Amino acid sequence: MAVQTSVLLFLAIVAPTVLAYGGVKGAYWPSWVAETLSPATIPTSYFTHLFYAFVEVDSATCELNITQPDDQWMGNFTATLHAKSPPAKAFLSIGGTNTGTIFSYTLSSHKNRAAFINSTIVVARKYGFDGLDLDWEFPNNTQDMSNLATFFTAWRFAIDKEARFSGKQRILLSAAVYFSSALFLTDPPLSYPGHVIKKYIDFVSPMTYDLHGSWEPLKTGSPALLYDKYSNLSTSYGISSWLKSGVPSEKVVMGLPMYGRSWQLVNSSDHNIGSPAVGAGPLPSMTYDQIVDFNLGNNATVVYDEATVSTYSYAGKNWIGYDNVESVVNKVKFAKDQGLGGYFFWAIGDDKNWTLAAAGEFLYISESIYIL
Repeated sequence: MAVQTSVLLFLAIVAPTVLAYGGVKGAYWPSWVAETLSPATIPTSYFTHLFYAFVEVDSATCELNITQPDDQWMGNFTATLHAKSPPAKAFLSIGGTNTGTIFSYTLSSHKNRAAFINSTIVVARKYGFDGLDLDWEFPNNTQDMSNLATFFTAWRFAIDKEARFSGKQRILLSAAVYFSSALFLTDPPLSYPGHVIKKYIDFVSPMTYDLHGSWEPLKTGSPALLYDKYSNLSTSYGISSWLKSGVPSEKVVMGLPMYGRSWQLVNSSDHNIGSPAVGAGPLPSMTYDQIVDFNLGNNATVVYDEATVSTYSYAGKNWIGYDNVESVVNKVKFAKDQGLGGYFFWAIGDDKNWTLAAAGEFLYISESIYIL
C-alpha cells in the first residue's frame, strides 16, 4: 500500500496533464481547532475562500453572539488570510448544526430580520470579513422558506446600501444549504427559493455529504457518493436539482467531506457497499486523518468504487465509507464539467497532511496510481 504522504509526489510525477480548477476552492475552519490549527498554518495555495465556523445568534436580540474566543480569533483569521501569499477571502459562517429553531424565529419578522442583518454587517466590517455565510440546518416548513426568501432579498439590499454609503467593496453573501434544492424527506417537500438565490446571493454551498451513515444501521453506505442508480441520495442528483431550480451553475459550490462514516459488518467476508451491518464501526464518524491511520494500523483493504465515485475500506468487521484522493479528484472533475462555481471541504483539521486539500487542485489522475 502506498504511503499517504507520498501521494502528492506521485501526482506530480505521473500526471501528465495537471490542471488547476479556477473556481471557488473553499473550506470551513471550525474555530474550536484554533489552538492546534491556527490560521497562520493554513496553506492558501489550496484555497480561495475560507469560512470561520461558527458564530451563533442570540435568541433574545437576534444579533450575532460574539464570544470572547470569537473576538480573539476573528480579526486574526481575516488579517492572516489577507496577508498570505496567495491571499484568501475570509467569510464568517453563521449558524451550524441544529439551527432550525433559532433561524426560524430570527427571520420570522421584519424587526428580527433587521436586527440580524444590521448585526451581520457591523461584525463583518469590524473584523474585516469579505463575506457572510448563512448556515441554516434546516428550514422546517413552507413559512420558513418564504421567510428565507424575504431575508435573502433584504440582506442583499442592506449589503448593497452599506457598500454605497461606505465606499467599501460589497460584502459577499453565501449560504450553506441542503444537498438538494428540495428537502424531499419532509411532508410536504420544501423547495429553496432558487429565483431569489439567483438574484441576490453570490453562491450557495450544497452539503453533499452525510447521505448515508450509521443512523441506517442495517447496511453499509457511501456517505457522499457521486452517483447512486438506486435512489436520489447522491451528489449528482443534488447538484442537478439545484441547477434545475434556477440557480446558475456558477453560483453552486459543491461540498466534499474530510471525514467518513463507519459500520460493523455482519459478516467480514461480505464487505461491499450495501452489505449487511449491525450498527456503527470503530467510531460513527471518523476524520480522514483517523481513517488513514486506521487503515494503516489495521492493514485495511481500500477500495475505490467507480460506479459511485466513492471509497471504502474494511478490516475484519469494521467498514468505513469516505472520500480519498481519487474520489475527490473525480468529484472536482465532475464539478468542473458541470460548470459549477467550485467546491468546498468540511472541514479543515480533519485532513491528513493537507492531502485532500491538495487533491482538489488536480483534474487528472493516472489509473496506475494506487491511493489510500
